Amino acid sequence: MAAPSTSVALCTFDGARFVEEQVRSILTQDPPPQELVVSDDGSRDGTLDIVRRVAQEPWPTIVTVLEGDRPLGVTRNFQRAVSAADGEVVALSDQDDVWHPGRLATLGARFAAEPDLVLLHTDADLVDADGAPLGRTLFESLEVSPQELEAERQGRAFDAFLRRNLATGATVVFRRSLLDIALPFPEPWVHDEWLAAIAAATGRVDVETRATIDYRQHGGNQIGVGAPTLRRKVGRVLEPRADRNRLLARRFAVLADRLAVLGDLVRPGYLDAARAKAAFEAARAAMPGNRLARALPVLRLARTGQYQRFASRGTADVLRDLVQPA
Repeated sequence: MAAPSTSVALCTFDGARFVEEQVRSILTQDPPPQELVVSDDGSRDGTLDIVRRVAQEPWPTIVTVLEGDRPLGVTRNFQRAVSAADGEVVALSDQDDVWHPGRLATLGARFAAEPDLVLLHTDADLVDADGAPLGRTLFESLEVSPQELEAERQGRAFDAFLRRNLATGATVVFRRSLLDIALPFPEPWVHDEWLAAIAAATGRVDVETRATIDYRQHGGNQIGVGAPTLRRKVGRVLEPRADRNRLLARRFAVLADRLAVLGDLVRPGYLDAARAKAAFEAARAAMPGNRLARALPVLRLARTGQYQRFASRGTADVLRDLVQPA
């Protein structure tokens, strides 16, 4: 089957240091994308001058640059970019990464061969600001488990995403038809997590375990990923309780509302699962600040099995909720 037409949605903001390398890595893909949509969020460092200069070279790809009167923020900027994309599939792109040669050919072939595939995400090689390898991949840093990968391969991505998002936006490619039910991106969701959740609730999401990009870590990332060191893990357990669980409760309540509107497009049981996840996170957020007073509610909730089903680290989050300071 012929590969579907592809648009790339690239968002920029003060990315002059890295954006040329990324744009060239996209435009030199073989086959190239039919379209590159660059949506800028008010850059002041010459980012768009660089993009326009590179775009003037004789590429087979149509390059469209979008600007606005006021900053939108990351999620709204991506919404503008993907809304302007015309390809049958849309690839998300950050401004500071580098795509591996053959990326679009590999992922496009998957969409051509698998008509039911809605969204695909991949691993990435982590590199530093100068592009030097950091010696680990994105999945290794996130400690993505074989069980999580197998859940996606078996068509149970939604079950995995109830615990935590695994689809990092810089690696995501999806069918444009997904936007018919995913737009607009709601508060308080991030665009890539929302696309992955809606895709998994209504269709098939899969994962490519090969790295297809260099994912640059340079200290100024909007969203970065650190090494999974013991010190980092202990620090997360001992950091003061904040609004994380309240935020997750809001997110999944919003997701449940959207799934209810989508009706029969949603796979059986997923609306109830989203509501249960929202209730679980709301219960965690409502727990007392005092550790002693918190112990009984945590243990009662643990007996229900919901930590194993819904918490990002499963039963390990029972310990986190028991010892985390207020």
